[in-house]
Amino acid sequence: MFAQFDDLQKLGKEQMDVAMKAFGAVSKGAQAIAVELADYSKKSFEQGTAAVEKLAGAKTLDKAFEIQSAYLKSTYENLVAQTTKLGELYADLAKEAVKPYESLYARAQTGASAGK
Repeated sequence: MFAQFDDLQKLGKEQMDVAMKAFGAVSKGAQAIAVELADYSKKSFEQGTAAVEKLAGAKTLDKAFEIQSAYLKSTYENLVAQTTKLGELYADLAKEAVKPYESLYARAQTGASAGK
């Protein structure tokens, strides 16, 4: 009876360790995403401010149109690059969060196969 209790206690500890590792991975990934979003927001604000200043100094309508077009093009390119980078960060987060559970799943599969 005590052996079963020890096995159950050991299993509970293993599962808690796995959950803590997964939580750590999620926390680290979420922090990386938050830093990336903050950097992008800051850069986007600075670029917008610079574009407004350039527009205010434009002497002709053609020059204003040229400044606005360049700003919109760079903004779009930055958005696409940022979206790609965030997608990669989210994919990495998912991979790292699942990694600790893979060993439990593998053990459960071998245990199920052994019981047949």
